[in-house]
Amino acid sequence: MRTRFILIETSHPGNVGAAARAMKVMGFDEMVLVAPRYANVLRKEETIQRASGAQDVLDHTRIVDTLEEALDGISHLCATAMTPRDFGPPTRSPRDHFEFLVGHGLREPRSPMSISSIGFLFGSERFGMKNEDVYKCHVALSIPTNPQFGSLNLAAAIQLVAYEWRLALGGLAVASPLPESPLADAAQVAGLLDHLEKALVEIGFLDPAAPKKLMPRLNQLFNRAHLTPEEIHILRGVAKAMIETAQAKR
Repeated sequence: MRTRFILIETSHPGNVGAAARAMKVMGFDEMVLVAPRYANVLRKEETIQRASGAQDVLDHTRIVDTLEEALDGISHLCATAMTPRDFGPPTRSPRDHFEFLVGHGLREPRSPMSISSIGFLFGSERFGMKNEDVYKCHVALSIPTNPQFGSLNLAAAIQLVAYEWRLALGGLAVASPLPESPLADAAQVAGLLDHLEKALVEIGFLDPAAPKKLMPRLNQLFNRAHLTPEEIHILRGVAKAMIETAQAKR
């Protein structure tokens, strides 16, 4: 699904860079700027720094003079407006609307709801979305926020919409965890217990004449801990140090 992020009259170069980073993290790379405050915004140092590795997104970003140019080729257009309008497209949360799209248009190519490309409009940091721009859209996306404080930074809003859209498209694979280390076998645990018992006797913590159930309880503890060979090695090192320290003080 072709996805385009369109930023209208962006005033802060850092937001352009941060937007590129937010998009790349979610696997999107098409951004169009409509009449940004600075004509050279893509080359500004703050833009490049805030992109933080998403230079390829900046390299492919287009700058146009009008919104109509930015919309060329887009079949479904979403405004991002926190304040519902009395007139205009319906207001929905990103998740609700994306689930609706995936359940209808994206799965029925011949349906009237079918879409081949989607655009997300973001207004100026200072003024938000203009009514005339919202009216051009099929839906106004409103991110659910704290009713007492719903102000979102431009890049943060882009990150949230990009995440929800990527999730609706199937998401990205979570990085595979590192392979787990093999567990220590019974012989290794027994060796640790024998070593530790000697250390506890050396420091006076364990009375060999009256051991009670200390060692069986430690055995159960280590069994529950599912120790690895590396952890066994560490604990035996501790036991060795205990013995050496106790003997050196005699």
